[in-house]
Amino acid sequence: MKYEPLNNIGVMIHAVDLDITKFVNDKLKAIQLTNEQNLLMALLWEREGISQNEMAAKLNKDKAGIARMISTLEKKGYIRRKSCPNDKRSVEVYLTEEGRKLGDDVIPINKNIIQALNNGMTEEEIGELRRLLMKIRGNVNIL
Repeated sequence: MKYEPLNNIGVMIHAVDLDITKFVNDKLKAIQLTNEQNLLMALLWEREGISQNEMAAKLNKDKAGIARMISTLEKKGYIRRKSCPNDKRSVEVYLTEEGRKLGDDVIPINKNIIQALNNGMTEEEIGELRRLLMKIRGNVNIL
């Protein structure tokens, strides 16, 4: 195999990730929500009361980064934190009424984003892409 450090699948995936992040940030700019904040809110629109640790695990983010995002979203008035009744060291996160209303605006945008990303691909191709990406993820996680 010829060594071409800038012509490999990792570089291509990174470039696509940057393009997707810019695309999503552009779509959410008017709402003043970043791609990362959107992912966190999406977790809460699916299920409230999720812990900060669970958010970090689901989003594959460090706990400090999740805590900063939660703090920012709390200042915007979209979420609130509550101590877990079973474990006082753990914090659960809930939507405020404003956070629920935000979902009415953002969820349709998220659906359009997904549709745009999947444009021109069949369900089989999307499934194959997911399978291949998970295979790559597994390859780097065993190193």
